[in-house]
Amino acid sequence: MAVLKIVKLGDPVLRQPTEPVTKITKKISRLIQNMIETMYAADGVGLAAPQVGVSKKIVVIDVGDGPIVLINPKIVSGSGEDIDVEGCLSIPGKQAYVKRMAEVVVEALDGEGKPIKIEGRGYLARALQHEIDHLNGILFIDLVDEKDIFSEGDE
Repeated sequence: MAVLKIVKLGDPVLRQPTEPVTKITKKISRLIQNMIETMYAADGVGLAAPQVGVSKKIVVIDVGDGPIVLINPKIVSGSGEDIDVEGCLSIPGKQAYVKRMAEVVVEALDGEGKPIKIEGRGYLARALQHEIDHLNGILFIDLVDEKDIFSEGDE
């Protein structure tokens, strides 16, 4: 396993639509393991494949209950509203208060290619939406006014 380089704002891969994963190959499995290791090494809560330069629909998240692997994730429903602060490993040092759904249901494949459904509330719901946005070329800074973006610690 290896810690991968996290691409930063300005890299075109962060803005490209991603390709679905059609088969869980050894290469994909290795990428997933490396993404998990990279997320932990960067002290992150989530990481999407475009953040490591790979335009595939893969997300890893850990909000404290162990890593969740989502391949080809889709938000199938959501409700409520929550506003909280977000940051991003690809936009170091910047944060903003972002409005998200308070609860979401996501369907995806797990790391072995088995269908799964995740019901996320609160912080998990926020992380799911943030990472799935990455798969569509959307960054948290796109969801707020530029004047509402602040430097970490400047709240």
